[in-house]
Amino acid sequence: MLPMFDASHRFCVAWLLSWLVLLTVMAPVANAETPVLKVGIAQVEITPPLGFPIAGYYHERLATGQKDPLWAKAVVFQQGDTQAAWVACDLTGIAIDLSTQVRRRAAEQTGIPAANIVVSATHSHTAPDYTKSLYLHLGPQQLVKTEQDQARANYAGQLIANTVQAIINAQQNAQPAQLLFGTGTQEQPISFCRRFVMRDGSVRTWVGLKHPEALRSTAPIDPEVGLLQINRSSDAQPIGLLSSFALHLDTVGGMEWSADYPYYLQESVRAKLGPDVVSIFGTGTCGDINHAEPTGQPRNSTSVIGNSLGATVTGALSSLKPIDQPTFQVRSCVVPLPLEEVSPADIQHSLQMVQAISQGEKADFFDHVTAYKRLVLDRLWNKTPVVDASQYISLGLTHQWAGVGEVLPIEVTVMTLGSETAIVFLPGEIFVELGLAIKHASPFKTTLIVELSQAVETIYIPNRQAYAGGGYEVTNSLVQPGSGEMLVEAAVGLLRDAATEQVTNATTAAK
Repeated sequence: MLPMFDASHRFCVAWLLSWLVLLTVMAPVANAETPVLKVGIAQVEITPPLGFPIAGYYHERLATGQKDPLWAKAVVFQQGDTQAAWVACDLTGIAIDLSTQVRRRAAEQTGIPAANIVVSATHSHTAPDYTKSLYLHLGPQQLVKTEQDQARANYAGQLIANTVQAIINAQQNAQPAQLLFGTGTQEQPISFCRRFVMRDGSVRTWVGLKHPEALRSTAPIDPEVGLLQINRSSDAQPIGLLSSFALHLDTVGGMEWSADYPYYLQESVRAKLGPDVVSIFGTGTCGDINHAEPTGQPRNSTSVIGNSLGATVTGALSSLKPIDQPTFQVRSCVVPLPLEEVSPADIQHSLQMVQAISQGEKADFFDHVTAYKRLVLDRLWNKTPVVDASQYISLGLTHQWAGVGEVLPIEVTVMTLGSETAIVFLPGEIFVELGLAIKHASPFKTTLIVELSQAVETIYIPNRQAYAGGGYEVTNSLVQPGSGEMLVEAAVGLLRDAATEQVTNATTAAK
């Protein structure tokens, strides 16, 4: 049976728990004898074979070709006894089972604490739908029933191994480094809010201002591009560039593998800094942002978007400033986000709907989305699911969080470099308003925010007011209102703690 706690009571309990279980992992902060900062960069290909399912939609699509390769790109920071890694994968999302396996295995082989390893997805919609294959790979052999199951499970195993290998290679490549930080501003319009207030007070996604009942967009955009350039100390040659920008990665379409617009960004960076430079892109908070111009103008192509962003990035490189004292800190905490409630009757109805859809029956898109979500919630809420929907879903097939209960134990991680640069890692697809709130409150001059880190199982994370209006993202969120604000408070708290520690140690060293 599903627990029958009152929703408001459960939210309050989850809110209190978010601070009771706050677990902070801190790197030692340097004194006057600051150890040398070493940085390593590496990338390993993770492109699946042709015929593997492509992610991003509610029906199976099988890859027929490849536009450009998919990568796991890793950066490792080392200072004294402290190590941390970030690996960004050309995937639609990071399932909790994937991040758990990668972090555990990478920790065993590198000595980097698992708590200091972050696994993120860029959110390309022309990347593999690997979750079910990963579930088969990590489960008992009897789950694998066909040769196709086995082939797909084999890819999932290789995905784990190659992502881990990227971290290992980055650690092996670590060397004394010089860091430069700053931001660029994307002037050419390539990102737009995709949610619109309607005359009846509701909010609809994708309709655009051309709709006769649409009044205005619901949110701003974030035109800032966060940048961190990594140069070898020995000869000042660039080896990597980290960047973050808030724009949804669903600009390619079709049936061929592609990293989407970050591929073109990478090519621009390499043309400017050198052919061996690794461009590591982190998707900013863009849960309500895409590339569709609201007035109905033709959409920019992937190459236009990527090349324009590349021009912004390369144009800003000359304005980057060195981090003179790159004291490195890592802090993280667990925030229990309350899951949406679902009844057994709703779960049974949802199974019947997806079964009918699988047989060719038509259904309203939002009804389909809701049914799929409820089947995922069933597996998260209940150790023994109300129904067996494993043949109809991919997301939600998890060993790590099977029957996790009323909250998802979500990790927020912050890495800081000196007193002016920070990287914030958040789960799920975060609304831009929440990312802007973190940036505005951050005590660090440049704050890169990377969503879709560690766990995609929340799906969308809107801000609280968005739940009142509805829309696709609210329909497709697994967590309750207020969850986004909980993440903002956690991230800002970690940033402030890091800044305070930085100032305290600088003051002590100066005495």
